[in-house]
Amino acid sequence: MPIFEFLCEKCDKVFEELVLPSENEPERCPECGEKSLRKLWRGSVGLVFKGSGFYITDYSKNKNSENKEKKEGSNSCCSTCSCSL
Repeated sequence: MPIFEFLCEKCDKVFEELVLPSENEPERCPECGEKSLRKLWRGSVGLVFKGSGFYITDYSKNKNSENKEKKEGSNSCCSTCSCSL
């Protein structure tokens, strides 16, 4: 997402703005209305995944070995159905 930070040099307000390639950057400060904005360049954070399910470490070896044992030890996938795996 092209989200940029801007600093108003008049009132020192820092704000973020979504600026798409087809749009112009903001010209006025949303706080004081002056035309004294400067784009701030921050270091890139890259991709950030939040929540579970994105990393291989979320799936422990114990879970995989338990699933294999269940499948090998019975003819059904669970106790409620009669399918054969």
